[in-house]
Amino acid sequence: MPVTPRHPLHCVSERLQKGCAAGLLAALLGLASLGAAAQPALQNLPPEVDALLARARVPRDALAAIVVDAAPAMNGKSAPLLAWRAGASVNPASVMKLVTTYAGLELLGPSYTWNTPVYVDGPIKDGVLQGNLIIQGRGDPKLVIERLWLLLRRVKGLGITSISGDIVLDRSAFAASTTNPAEFDNEPFRPYNVTPEALLINYKSVVMTFAPNPGAGVAHISFDPPLANVQMQATVPLAAGTGASLSACGDYRGALKADFSDPFRIAFAGSYPAGCGEKLWAVAYADPASYAERAVQGLWQDMGGTLKGRVREGRAPAGLRPAFEAVSPTLAEVIRDINKFSNNVMAQQLFLTLSLNPGGLTGLRTNEAGNGAGSLAPASKEASREVVRAWWQQRFGAQDLPVLDNGSGLSRQERLTPQGLARLLQTAYVSGAMPELMASLPITGVDGTLRNSRSRVSQGWAHLKSGSLVDTTALAGYVHTPSGRRLVVVAIVNHPNAPAARPALDALVDWAVKEGSR
Repeated sequence: MPVTPRHPLHCVSERLQKGCAAGLLAALLGLASLGAAAQPALQNLPPEVDALLARARVPRDALAAIVVDAAPAMNGKSAPLLAWRAGASVNPASVMKLVTTYAGLELLGPSYTWNTPVYVDGPIKDGVLQGNLIIQGRGDPKLVIERLWLLLRRVKGLGITSISGDIVLDRSAFAASTTNPAEFDNEPFRPYNVTPEALLINYKSVVMTFAPNPGAGVAHISFDPPLANVQMQATVPLAAGTGASLSACGDYRGALKADFSDPFRIAFAGSYPAGCGEKLWAVAYADPASYAERAVQGLWQDMGGTLKGRVREGRAPAGLRPAFEAVSPTLAEVIRDINKFSNNVMAQQLFLTLSLNPGGLTGLRTNEAGNGAGSLAPASKEASREVVRAWWQQRFGAQDLPVLDNGSGLSRQERLTPQGLARLLQTAYVSGAMPELMASLPITGVDGTLRNSRSRVSQGWAHLKSGSLVDTTALAGYVHTPSGRRLVVVAIVNHPNAPAARPALDALVDWAVKEGSR
């Protein structure tokens, strides 16, 4: 019988039992014994890395790094190529997403999906739902505007064009968040600061499209989604004297002089340079607590639906069967968005999902009695931390246990060691989840957050998660060499000048490609 995560010495599910077996195999193969990092093969940093750190005015001891074989038993090379302060506990920034996404793959499985049940509480007559429509959020990280449209289209497919009651949004699957979006860096309108919730719609953001019309002297503005009871300015004047050349664009966001502070009005006091062509700008909505209500009502009305009541918070009645369930993309697809584009709120949605059920180990589904409503214990950051800590201890032991906060790396509290993360990446490399995890990582110089990487040697040769905060820069993942050797590279800088040290980390990856081919 499965035990709860409070018993870290036991496997807590059939899936994790298989993972534990794989962990034992990894240990036998020598993948879980990075204690050798205390006597690294290379005692000093590569000269090019050392020089670039000095140029960035970052001391050597601000860097913590390790370069080691992804599967040492396969080539008999167990000693790290480099271990520099590999046991130091550092702030990993978004590299922490590797812990969350690999835990998700093991505990939930790559085919896991999030279901969003929709309930009809009343009879349907002549196109009118004589009662309430209930949408129950269960943590879907990708309920974007297109998928919300499809959900409401399915409501219309039930024969509903008008709702005489209310549209009820059930967000009880997650414990209510007390985090202020401005808390981290005083940038509440940046989408990366959006906080998670059980019914997360379109990342609580508004996407504005600016399309210049030189003949009319204005740029037309469209907004997605349409938000109910919010005035949205339809046009903005084109800046005087700007031509059609894209080089004339400049800082168009600053030129617009946008005001997003009023929840009832999005306005622009400036102008738009015609040379910018069409641009998209996404911002987090000023009143995130009311975003879902406004988005659902606005899109329902935009689709021609009518609502006599209102959109409000509530709970799905116990015992009510869903009319249908909207199904998310699989976890394997979701972690590509999380890691390639470093999506913080999606990572936090996954992190919370791990504690939706006892142990966080099974997907939420309506039970056999059809009573999917009102029977879920709310997920919380505290519970998810316990789940991931227990998983880590079962897979890797108590050594290098990470300090968890929200699982996304957008935190000043989260900590891990490079050698601990390297052990995770080694274990993942010989696991069944390896293809999904590696495919989720940005490829240097090709896509995601590393599309514009300036690395000279590793273009296309490395799958790496990047991370950056005002005082942190990091890279971690897999480096492939022309000889066919696979390496794990983890490099993290914590220092006020950390952003300037990114070339040093690129140089370390380039060094790994060359050194690993020897």
